[in-house]
Amino acid sequence: MTQKKFLNILEIFIIVAFAVFPLFLSFPFRVNVFLSWEGAYRLSEGQLPFRDFGIPLGGMYWVVPAIFFKVFGAQLITLVKAQAFLNIVSGITFRHILISLDVTPVSRTASVLLYSITFSFFNFWPWYNHTAIVYGLIAIAFVLQYIFNGNNSNQWVWICFSFLFTIFSFFSKQDAGGLVFLICVFLLLYNSLFEKKWVGIGVYIGGVLLVTILTVLFFSRYSFSYWFNYGQPPHNSRVSGADFINELFGESEWIKFYFFLVLLIAFARLKNIKEFFANKKESIFLLLTLGILCLAAIFQVTSYTPEKSNIFFHSFAFAYILHYLLKYLHVNVNKPVVVVGLLAGVMFWWSQLYWNYMQRIIIKPRNEKGIIYSPTGENVVGRHNARLGTERKSSDLIPQGEWVAAKLPLLKKIKLPKPTVEGIQRILALDEVKNNKNIKVLNMSELTFLAAEIPYELERNPELPLWFHLGVGMFNKEAAIFEKRIQENYYDLVLFEYMPGLNNYYPFRVRDSLKVHYRQIDSFPAPRGTEPGSIEIFVRK
Repeated sequence: MTQKKFLNILEIFIIVAFAVFPLFLSFPFRVNVFLSWEGAYRLSEGQLPFRDFGIPLGGMYWVVPAIFFKVFGAQLITLVKAQAFLNIVSGITFRHILISLDVTPVSRTASVLLYSITFSFFNFWPWYNHTAIVYGLIAIAFVLQYIFNGNNSNQWVWICFSFLFTIFSFFSKQDAGGLVFLICVFLLLYNSLFEKKWVGIGVYIGGVLLVTILTVLFFSRYSFSYWFNYGQPPHNSRVSGADFINELFGESEWIKFYFFLVLLIAFARLKNIKEFFANKKESIFLLLTLGILCLAAIFQVTSYTPEKSNIFFHSFAFAYILHYLLKYLHVNVNKPVVVVGLLAGVMFWWSQLYWNYMQRIIIKPRNEKGIIYSPTGENVVGRHNARLGTERKSSDLIPQGEWVAAKLPLLKKIKLPKPTVEGIQRILALDEVKNNKNIKVLNMSELTFLAAEIPYELERNPELPLWFHLGVGMFNKEAAIFEKRIQENYYDLVLFEYMPGLNNYYPFRVRDSLKVHYRQIDSFPAPRGTEPGSIEIFVRK
């Protein structure tokens, strides 16, 4: 077997292995997974964003999980299966981009490994920030396919797929989609200048505008312009020049480091504008790498949660730098030791992303927390117990190591705090739940899967939000609607998640109304591994 063929097989194996590895694990209940589950569940039941519920972004990030719900059922673990599929598609797309740019096989394999560790393995639950980037990379891959294979009979197929996936990205997360659009435009603009042909960029821009306008017109019947966040009131714009400057100059060490090295290499290879336009593939590679770095610099400000949502930039910059570095150093890449060394170096570089799993196998855990004594009776002080934590109260966080399996059909392979599991069992045992087939439930908590577990019907109403974060997913108008319904005793059962440390993640004003008009019958810890909270259960007085 030739080295090239071996590396091709190895790359596919790496992509698939890192994508499917999480399927063999059990997971603690993930913060924010409630949003992925309910959106996918609603779409799988035939609901549409803006028509049946309000949301400040598009619904494209739920499409793949919704399809998987149809095939595998609405268990939470199905979300991990859907994400494994997306990660495989994402890895193959990244690999295809590097092939289009003629990245040397050894550099490509090392870059694919880096991409799989950082962007795939790091993301094993669906989230709109990640999905929007995946769609965007697919759009870029099709643009490159058009640029480098634009003379064949399929050229217009590539350009049409590119603008469709740009739109998919935009309607998953508008900042990601908008930035991907700009990258694609710059790549196509360079190609038009190089080839002296302008039809491609015209079709791309025209396609994006046409399909976006048609989509907006269709959903405008359902208050699209109110819900979708483009910075208009009552939404708050996330675009802040001061935040960009502070983040760029105060942080962003890796992005600035990559910018410096990429430009240094570019100036060494492309000494003037004539050379820049003489080598199409090198120039496209440079423009794409710089474009990804710019996207990452902006994306970390506009999409600041979760952290490292822009981690994909490492792989592109690394591929560019390594590709040319090996050329300059005249390294004999045909030697197996070079390949093994590069892959081992990447694994060592990003070991923090997988070490939590490895250490459970390799390192025997020791009880070094709290006050402990040596075999001779001496007090032992070390890095793990130098600072003593205060005694944990019932309202504090329960360490994930103490979480247990829920033993509910929808929570297969999912762990929650034991008090949370017991609280869910008490909810399922309520007379209001067991004896009312048409129960009306207001579920302002992360336990959205109860819609299928109880079950109860999710209301279809474009005036009501899917997401209850006040100022992000809903506003005072919607809070007033819920307060009026609570005052009128509209709901049979209410679940409210109270997190005093987060700014109205669930609206405090709605809880105040519940305290007046409903009766609280239970409370138990929320399934969170970071910010503590409690889920309060209310019924009619």
